[in-house]
Amino acid sequence: MGRGHLRDMVSIHHRPATVTDRLEPGHWEGDLVMGKRPSAVATLVERTTRYLKIVPLPDGIKAKDVSIAVARALFNVPPGMCKSLTWDRGREMADHAFLSALIDAPVYFCDPRSPWQRGTNENTNRLLRQYLPRRTNMNATSNDELERIERLLNERPRQVLEWAAPTERFLETAAAARELRRSMSRSDAGVRAVAEE
Repeated sequence: MGRGHLRDMVSIHHRPATVTDRLEPGHWEGDLVMGKRPSAVATLVERTTRYLKIVPLPDGIKAKDVSIAVARALFNVPPGMCKSLTWDRGREMADHAFLSALIDAPVYFCDPRSPWQRGTNENTNRLLRQYLPRRTNMNATSNDELERIERLLNERPRQVLEWAAPTERFLETAAAARELRRSMSRSDAGVRAVAEE
């Protein structure tokens, strides 16, 4: 199964407009950043806040291994902050249905040769290359070093965020999502109480 031919994939054209227009947080773009062959890391970038997660891939880029590593990374985001993932059509996503089940969110796929459809991720990967040039052996790069690079990029102010840093925006957004979930729970409890009267 080559690039562009993934079974049962859902096109980016079926992605809700709220994702495309960045009206709702919790939607991620992902990609592989290749180092010295065959080493790689995965990158995940939240679309509204530009928050980055660098995902080590010590077991390689086989589809099952990538799905498990990406799911583990997304398990650690706050509740309500993982609503979808958009990726290109690489073979590493051949198990996208398995990944979608693990993260309980849809995985959307870009058109072939259309990296601009994941522009947030592509731009972030260019920033990442300042720290991890193309010939870097990603498997020889420690998790501590990857976390340090992730932190540096997430603390770098961005013009697109009105000079806020991605970490700052992500924490604000996650707190707002948490409060919204609480208020919806209280509202649901109130509706149930009225219904039971």
